[in-house]
Amino acid sequence: MPCAPRPGDQLRELRNRLGVTTREVEELSRKLAERTGNDEYYISNAWLTQLENKDSVPSIYKLFSLSVIYRSTFSDLLAIFGIDLANSARFQLDVPLANTHRVAFETPHPAAAVTFPIRLDRSFSLEKTNLVSRAVEVWGNVPASLFQRLDLRHTQYGYIGTCDFTMYPLLRPGTFVQIDSEIASIRPAAWRTEFDRPIYFIELRDSYACAWCDLAGSQLTLLPHPLSACSVRQFSYPDEAEIVGQVTAVAMRLVSAPEPVSFDAPGLPKRP
Repeated sequence: MPCAPRPGDQLRELRNRLGVTTREVEELSRKLAERTGNDEYYISNAWLTQLENKDSVPSIYKLFSLSVIYRSTFSDLLAIFGIDLANSARFQLDVPLANTHRVAFETPHPAAAVTFPIRLDRSFSLEKTNLVSRAVEVWGNVPASLFQRLDLRHTQYGYIGTCDFTMYPLLRPGTFVQIDSEIASIRPAAWRTEFDRPIYFIELRDSYACAWCDLAGSQLTLLPHPLSACSVRQFSYPDEAEIVGQVTAVAMRLVSAPEPVSFDAPGLPKRP
């Protein structure tokens, strides 16, 4: 099996393809350093020669300079050094956090495929073909073109902490949620089942929460799922709690939830 090209060799190939010498890279990077007022962007001829001929890793500033001069994306140059930003979502699944929090994903290249769990409602479609429905969970490689339809740049995402049982079993700990930040207030809605009842992502002063909500005057009530055994929580609105948005889609594994490690904490079952 042939060995993968060294990062230095790939950088040299990019430079040669553009017909740029190491001296020219030096002068161009000097202009960038002057423009930004940061000498870290400067790339000397000797430094670039060493980078191309030895196994070394540039700083983020110098790598940015190379991406500008070589007309490459920063993520493409990161990939040369073994960092694939498209894997960030999968790695987040591998290192779960206990507390509920917001999530940000890298926007993938249109032709790429990324690994991400996704579960969407019936309203989602792509060119008249219904790819996934409310009752289907898909885990694995998903075309990046699908993620572009999800508007990764403007839609917010959250993660239900591994110790947050507030909406269990409807939303298990470890669930990813998609949040429509355009719906940042409690709206009256007609619903007949728990699946139709709006779920909101809430920012508290020291944490996040995901729950059904009731608003009476300035009193915001976070309602847990009745089977979760978690406590109802109340906050002064908007002083102590703000609505991030309404949950519009979820990505959830259909596995048994872990047993809680303690009781009486927010999002955990009450002590029996």
